Amino acid sequence: MTDDQQKSPTPNNQKRVVFCDFDGTITVEETFVAMLKHFAPELSSQLMPEMYARRLSLRSGVRQLLESIPSECYGEIVEFSRGKLMRPGLVELLDFLDERKVDFVIISGGLRIMVETVMGDLVNRASVIYAVDVDASGPRLQVNSEFEGDTELVSKVQMMGQHPAEEQVAIGDSLTDFNMALQASSVFARDRLAEYLDEQQKPYTKWDNFFDVLESLSQKWN
Repeated sequence: MTDDQQKSPTPNNQKRVVFCDFDGTITVEETFVAMLKHFAPELSSQLMPEMYARRLSLRSGVRQLLESIPSECYGEIVEFSRGKLMRPGLVELLDFLDERKVDFVIISGGLRIMVETVMGDLVNRASVIYAVDVDASGPRLQVNSEFEGDTELVSKVQMMGQHPAEEQVAIGDSLTDFNMALQASSVFARDRLAEYLDEQQKPYTKWDNFFDVLESLSQKWN
């Protein structure tokens, strides 16, 4: 999706907005993490445990990993993304949100090209996609993120601020969604994110696929 294809940010009078992570949330598996492990295996084994333990910031760790990858691998990264499975119920959830004129905003701490490749035709169903871009013109990939925060390459809370609403719903699965989840009105969490929220005693709804999210929102909003 190019900039001119993206819809404008949510107007201030929106009642509800849904913010959704991509990697391990829309995708069944951790596609971006798997890519980093594939193209930067040694550095990934060193840095990922530190990031998950929150001893190393995502901003620093992910940047180091991406910028260690030779630019000649860019085409392979795109191919690596093809055919990755998405969780069941996404189309049905998007239909439900469209009927109620609720924006679906994808905020990914991973690569935009991977989001667009996996999503395919569904990419245009998102109101906007926030993700990391890379420059492959030099010997190694160079990270370009317009929305860096103190600890994240893509500051999800900062992006939530671009879409004010009475109710902000977050859907996620891991550490990259932690700050977003703390900020959201209501949260759908699974895997590592659920564990982090348990530690913070932040309420959330457990989910396995998007049919679970759809069912919960249908009951809540009807």
